[in-house]
Amino acid sequence: MAPDPCLVTAWRGTDRYEDTAAVHRLVAQALEGLQLPAGFITPGQRIVLKPNWVKEHDERRPGPDAWEHVVTHPSVIEGVIRWVAPQLQGRGSIVICDAPQTDSSFRTLSEYCGFEALRTRCAQAFPGIEIHWLDLRPEEWHAVDGVTVSKTVLPGDPLGSTHVRLDQGSEFVGFAGCGKLYGASYDMAETNSRHHDTTHEYLLCRTPMEADVFINLPKLKTHKKVGITCALKNLVGINANKNWLPHHTEGTPTQGGDQFPADTAKARLEHSWMGAAKRFLKNSPALSRLFVPLKKAGRLVFGDTQKVVRSGNWHGNDTCWRMVLDLNKCLFGYDGSGARRTRPLRYLAVVDGIIGGEGNGPMAPDPVPCGVILAGAHPLAVDCAAATLMGFDPARIRLLHGAFSMREPSFAGFQPQDIRLRSNHDCWNTGLDQISDTFCFKPHFGWTGAIERRPAANELSKARTPRG
Repeated sequence: MAPDPCLVTAWRGTDRYEDTAAVHRLVAQALEGLQLPAGFITPGQRIVLKPNWVKEHDERRPGPDAWEHVVTHPSVIEGVIRWVAPQLQGRGSIVICDAPQTDSSFRTLSEYCGFEALRTRCAQAFPGIEIHWLDLRPEEWHAVDGVTVSKTVLPGDPLGSTHVRLDQGSEFVGFAGCGKLYGASYDMAETNSRHHDTTHEYLLCRTPMEADVFINLPKLKTHKKVGITCALKNLVGINANKNWLPHHTEGTPTQGGDQFPADTAKARLEHSWMGAAKRFLKNSPALSRLFVPLKKAGRLVFGDTQKVVRSGNWHGNDTCWRMVLDLNKCLFGYDGSGARRTRPLRYLAVVDGIIGGEGNGPMAPDPVPCGVILAGAHPLAVDCAAATLMGFDPARIRLLHGAFSMREPSFAGFQPQDIRLRSNHDCWNTGLDQISDTFCFKPHFGWTGAIERRPAANELSKARTPRG
């Protein structure tokens, strides 16, 4: 018997991570509310937990006191470990892994989050269970003012990588932006060589692809390129090469791009100037430090990215959501060898909404104390529920709207009206279209006015915490 893909739990409680016992209870209650079938987790299995470790701190405020609203909190991770481990009965392993942004410091993140102390506690509490932490990145980039000046090779996934060819099953088939796709670095040729015509490829880390049970642990946050980052978007962190991931299409709208929201003279000039700079850096990486003062000058002319929309950071981005759906097709459709799965993946999502992030997410959001944990057995249902509780309309977010009409192979076997919530907050025990109490998150400024639930359909609460 499989879990109900349309059921999402939303359990409310503490909004203080310091109350770890309360956080652990909240996680357990949300998972127990799913009423999973017996034997969903069995002794001897390899359980993979995939948190959101995008950055070790808020981009605007580097330091040890500005990360709780940016990454999945260790108290939520520990709550999931304490729910999983007893079911393994002393046999099996739990691997906690992610590929943070390439210019992030995993060592600093580990220090802030206290990973070693957490592992020691759990190892003592559950003898016989192997617990591992993995930075899945093959390299770490070192940046000065946003410019990559050097790279350090990392071990990456100890199991290696999985090459998945979606090809005609990709959401990029027929996409007019192919040939102008921009990935994670200045090397656009690499990105576009992986996405053209009916060739569409991804390189994924093998550890998550070979999990017996995959538990996604995203953060409840807004996102500058896809609107929200939750269960679906969190799969960017299982990649072995992020430059195979198209993030936006270069150019202005009249040029067929979604890099900028309007075809202005300044946008065309910036596109031309930045294009030349990117080509230079691709061909002369040793001279990248020379680009730092040029970028500062460009910021004075074209504006700061924290205030000006560029790089596809707006609701008209027609590129990034396709990549996100493709990644989920890879996880649900293919195994660690790159072959089609012969058995359905056992999957859960547990969303850290104790303190969410609004505004300029995912790396510079403002904190929103919500005191909620969401859980579900399907990422699309979880994301639709998350968007609704954030105060957004799932139908107005390309990622979610597009998921219900994706080309085959599709991993969505239901419609929006089938999704329902179960909660300890009475007014949330209903279908998504009946929910009026929300947290009223502010979207990224490039999304303002484009995804909020219309007042006629949603009597928005003025307070952060829903009524009831």
